[in-house]
Amino acid sequence: MATDQRKDTTTRHPRTAAGPRKPSGRPRAFDRDEALATATRLFWENGYEATSIGDLTRAMGIKPPSLYAAFGDKRKLFEEAVEAYGRSPYGVFMGQALAQEPTARDAFARILREAAEIYTDPSHPRGCLTICAATNVTPQNAEVERYLRALRNRNLGVFEARLARAVEEGELPGDADPAALAGWFALVIQGMSQRSRDGADAAELHAAADLALRAVWPRA
Repeated sequence: MATDQRKDTTTRHPRTAAGPRKPSGRPRAFDRDEALATATRLFWENGYEATSIGDLTRAMGIKPPSLYAAFGDKRKLFEEAVEAYGRSPYGVFMGQALAQEPTARDAFARILREAAEIYTDPSHPRGCLTICAATNVTPQNAEVERYLRALRNRNLGVFEARLARAVEEGELPGDADPAALAGWFALVIQGMSQRSRDGADAAELHAAADLALRAVWPRA
């Protein structure tokens, strides 16, 4: 039987072992929550001014364009990190104590006791992020310092309101000054944060907390 000698003129495309080519220029995917947690620790440890975009992207394992696309700029990332810190156990313990304890004395005793433990916990940076992250900034970053100051002053207002209630309920004498007492506790807490950064251990901070409480409730 004769065979058909005509050539197959169908166009054939060579196959490649690599398969279809992937689109180029796509940013590498990353876990945004993990990246934010990493940024929070860096700002907490080093402060706003000393933490550069290079520091952040190296720790996050991303490129600067990915950081800007996900968070905006450094300041917006910082503010989001502060908000995340405020929702964490390290940031909510004061509000929880004020809301849950039956007396002002119990609330402030718990705040100071937990601050002594949290500020010296070796599993994370020492001190309080909102207290220590912008203690020294250049004029161009003054807005960052004002942002943190506003947060601290908001806490001061919450302290004052709780202490005013203590006066109304007879827990504190009628001539007690809630604003001055609120400032006293804020001063003690901020001092505890700085002392922890300077190397103080929990025992030292607990001793300072006891003295601070006795100054307000000497017989309690």
